[in-house]
Amino acid sequence: MAFAISPQLLDGCVLAVLSHGDAYGYILTQQVKARLDISESTLYPVLRRLQRDGLLTVYDRPYQGRNRRYYAITPVGHIQLEQRRKEWRHFRDGVEEILKEDEPNG
Repeated sequence: MAFAISPQLLDGCVLAVLSHGDAYGYILTQQVKARLDISESTLYPVLRRLQRDGLLTVYDRPYQGRNRRYYAITPVGHIQLEQRRKEWRHFRDGVEEILKEDEPNG
């Protein structure tokens, strides 16, 4: 069974990957896809939205006669990432509490 990934969670995952360094689109999508069951076409609208919201910047760099589009997290993106991490921990802890197995009575 697969769990749905909310847009907020996906945003946080993309920001987290980029917090380790700039990446061009293909590599970024491969890094996220390696951990989450999502399609490549799902990520490009996310990247455009994060850029529009000021959480990412974009720049092109030539590579073998073509340009690669790189994405970089902004200072506002770092702040948003920390907020998403806090929200995730709160959500995760709540789900774990609900789903945990009953402790045996001693």
